[in-house]
Amino acid sequence: MPSLVTEYGILHYEVFGRGRPLILLHGWLESWGIWEATMEYLGEYFRTYALDFWGFGESDLYEGTYQVKDFVQLVQDFMYRLGIRRAPLVGHSMGGTVALTMAAQQPERVEKVVVIGSPLVGDSLAWFLKLMGTPVGFWMVRYTPWLIKLFIRVFGPWITPDPTWPERVLRDFSQTSVLAFFQSISSLKAVDLRPMLPDIRQPVLGIYGAQDLIVNPNQWLVLKQHVLHAQIERLFTAGHFPMLETPHAFHARLYQFLIKEE
Repeated sequence: MPSLVTEYGILHYEVFGRGRPLILLHGWLESWGIWEATMEYLGEYFRTYALDFWGFGESDLYEGTYQVKDFVQLVQDFMYRLGIRRAPLVGHSMGGTVALTMAAQQPERVEKVVVIGSPLVGDSLAWFLKLMGTPVGFWMVRYTPWLIKLFIRVFGPWITPDPTWPERVLRDFSQTSVLAFFQSISSLKAVDLRPMLPDIRQPVLGIYGAQDLIVNPNQWLVLKQHVLHAQIERLFTAGHFPMLETPHAFHARLYQFLIKEE
């Protein structure tokens, strides 16, 4: 269980494989564990790092805020502390929003970007995620977390056909701090990357499941409109979690973009 002891607390991450570095960023209400199969697949070609954002998974709480900008700073600090000068970033959902932001702001640190089901404009979030970013959502997670757990169990099969997802997200939910839960989704709800997207010059791949009920799958249009060189992969039988739902197609596309095209 590798970790970094920083002035802000303990940052947990996992590492697997050999070769050049590759950094994997999880989404909201997730942890590094969403990447287990991907790390095993890509570990043959890269030394893969999957970290837990502050307040998520096994990383400590954070004295600052839990906004997209804070997670961008976290990735920068992580790379600096591990001596990673430059690397591709692969981000799921909120993690992809973080990756694109860093690619625009710190282009010398980011080699390539892959975003999976990522919101580029906060309005693309499903209504129940938007609700979580309001005072009502804060009240629910603090005082009636059982309602959120019930929602996950009842609507899990509707959100994704992957049978492991409800228990996976319930475990991650139990490790997520109240402030990280609320402030991160509030920040994501307010995000609008469109002004900075044209600044991105690195190779970009957007993977979007056509059945996504968490983030509007048409966000690929926003990516393509503002990053003209971006490649788009639409997985028509997948939803928000293609790494779980269609792993073979998902990993094959990652391989093509990250390795074969070089």
